Amino acid sequence: MIPSVLCSMLAWLSDCFWQERLWFPEGLGWADLQDRDGRVYAKAADLWVTIPLALCFLVVRQVFERTVAVPLASLLGVREKVRVTATHNPTLESYFCEVTKHPTQSAVESLSKKAGVSVNQARRWFRRRRNQDRPSLLKKFREASWRFTFYLLAFIAGLAALVDKPWFYDLTEVWKGFPTLTLLPSQYWYYMLELSFYVSLLFSVATDVKRKFSLFCFTFPCWIQDFKEQIVHHVATIVLISFSWCVNYIRAGTLIMLVHDASDYLLESAKMFNYAGWRTTCNCMFILFAAVFFVTRLIIFPLRILYCTWVYPVTMYPPFFGYYFFNGLLLLLQCLHIFWALLILRMVIKFLPGNDVVADERSDKEETDESEEEEEGAKLENGSVQNGHPALYSGHCKTE
Repeated sequence: MIPSVLCSMLAWLSDCFWQERLWFPEGLGWADLQDRDGRVYAKAADLWVTIPLALCFLVVRQVFERTVAVPLASLLGVREKVRVTATHNPTLESYFCEVTKHPTQSAVESLSKKAGVSVNQARRWFRRRRNQDRPSLLKKFREASWRFTFYLLAFIAGLAALVDKPWFYDLTEVWKGFPTLTLLPSQYWYYMLELSFYVSLLFSVATDVKRKFSLFCFTFPCWIQDFKEQIVHHVATIVLISFSWCVNYIRAGTLIMLVHDASDYLLESAKMFNYAGWRTTCNCMFILFAAVFFVTRLIIFPLRILYCTWVYPVTMYPPFFGYYFFNGLLLLLQCLHIFWALLILRMVIKFLPGNDVVADERSDKEETDESEEEEEGAKLENGSVQNGHPALYSGHCKTE
């Protein structure tokens, strides 16, 4: 009884969501997107092909990282630091896994007594245990090189698919004949490969490097903060691409994907040089990334793409829900572009001549015994322990 009621409810919700009056101009609907007379149109069922393609991406990624990324890392001089493994201590391990990875001074003192070690040994144990959970430099390089390769190839493929199309130069062509726009093979593969790549990222999110947001340049434009937010980010991207496919906003969708792919591969290349220790090359690539980012997402996207999606459709059809929904999402995306641009600009200013070199202050930075001892010495000199509680440290804090 309950399954049948649930199925009926889901069917009702599906019918309400996909009402033709929501997603199409008046007088048009899903029947207009049926294949006929040799003309092929995008269909929601086409999206199922992204599942096997995503699995293929995962296999290709493993082969790429082992046969290309690892030798490339060696060639560029990526060097792993030798990590000292934390000794087995059930008391400290239990606190680390169940309470927090960053115990307070009072907690360290209490734990040291329970574990039968000194305070310094307990503090050193937590530091080494945190380092064990941090991804290796080689792992981060492999992931960055894989994304760099895909984004670069995707940008080249998108450019090749659009450069001979009239709507690439004249944006009024984007909406001519909407929604009965014939699907081209180049559009099909561009969409399916982009979507499959993000589906593969969703599949691998549990094993990929997890970063938390910071002002260090090479975390951009990733504003996600932990495992759950990474999933939300990937799902949102998949939903947006899938939605534009189902309602045949494909011409606009390919232009939007191309604009975003234009800068992503530069960001990944900057990460690669950063992991290899090529600081000057890394900074130059980041500045180039910032320049392309500003041009594509603060000039081309709002002045060309948004203008195209806001102004041109209403010259052909009265506004409808899908028109407002699609443009609302693009406006939200543009707000994120502005937010990222402000943070990127702050980093670019730090790279200018005369400014100090920006250190890598991301959450996955290695903690060393020397740095810990220097920090403790500075705390004692500044009289940091007050009433049994440590005062705020004036140096850079490390966040997990």
